[in-house]
Amino acid sequence: MLDHLGIQVRDVPASAAFYDAVLATLGARRLMEFGDVLGYGSDKPNFWLSPMTAAGAAHEAHIAFTAPDRAAVRAFHEAAVAVGAEVLHAPRVWPEYHPTYFGAFVRDPDGNNVEAVCHAPE
Repeated sequence: MLDHLGIQVRDVPASAAFYDAVLATLGARRLMEFGDVLGYGSDKPNFWLSPMTAAGAAHEAHIAFTAPDRAAVRAFHEAAVAVGAEVLHAPRVWPEYHPTYFGAFVRDPDGNNVEAVCHAPE
């Protein structure tokens, strides 16, 4: 349903370091840069970071990235921990969502709830 998603961040370099690390584990990378605006994806940019332009506090967003397998979810979690992200939920099965929902949740530098999820069985 979504073609692309963009979020505003307080510190573009800090967010870029976080997303460079965690998205690499899911097969994505930084593909475009327009000054402080960064586009990530695997074949085309579909996730964008840009500097905050409005005053006031940001509101938490939940962003879930598809992982090809459970190993990628674990690698996402390890990369997030390595760059100092707060862990919300370590990788595990979430049977309340569905029997094979395997996800890990962390906070990005702006406090967003960022998840890697795999829906495939082991």
